[in-house]
Amino acid sequence: MRAFSVIFIAAFLFGCAGDKTPAWVRGALKQQSKWGHYSGYVEARWENDGRTMTLLSELRYTDPDGVVWIAPAGAVVDGASIPRSLWSLMGGPFEGRYRNASVLHDVSYDQHTKPWPECDRMFYNAMRCSGVGAVEAGTMYYALRKFGHHWKAPKASPVKVGGDIVARAEPVNQGDINTTRNWIRDSGPSLQQIEQRADAATH
Repeated sequence: MRAFSVIFIAAFLFGCAGDKTPAWVRGALKQQSKWGHYSGYVEARWENDGRTMTLLSELRYTDPDGVVWIAPAGAVVDGASIPRSLWSLMGGPFEGRYRNASVLHDVSYDQHTKPWPECDRMFYNAMRCSGVGAVEAGTMYYALRKFGHHWKAPKASPVKVGGDIVARAEPVNQGDINTTRNWIRDSGPSLQQIEQRADAATH
């Protein structure tokens, strides 16, 4: 399979005539956003295995608390930090508005330099920064926190992901996810309430 480059260009200047950058990319790059901001854009090369991408440039995200998350050039990502069974919620980890958040989440899970709850919370904020709606982002966050591959997760059986032994909370329950999506849409819970629901349901 011939390798090819996928380049997603994010404009740093706004109001320029003829700018064809998607609106969600332009919005994500705006400074002083409630959800933080990005510096750089995803530029990657698909590898011949058909499932991994190598980043050709650095993607940097500053979250609402001022913490900087970096996906460096040369990092290899494959979307594995988000269980494949959850991809149906987002249409794939490298599609549309989820792309930047997924790349950063993959790298953070590979590095293990921060606790997984912080990585998952970053994923939520980065999704919102990219323009993902509250219901979609909240549902994805709940599903990832409850059903995702976490290291040192309590009451979980270990599984091998890539070369690491990690843990999976429990099998994905689509009915539970659908019920939670309705709850988020109807109640507008805080992030802490979503976390409490996921944690209570897990134990």
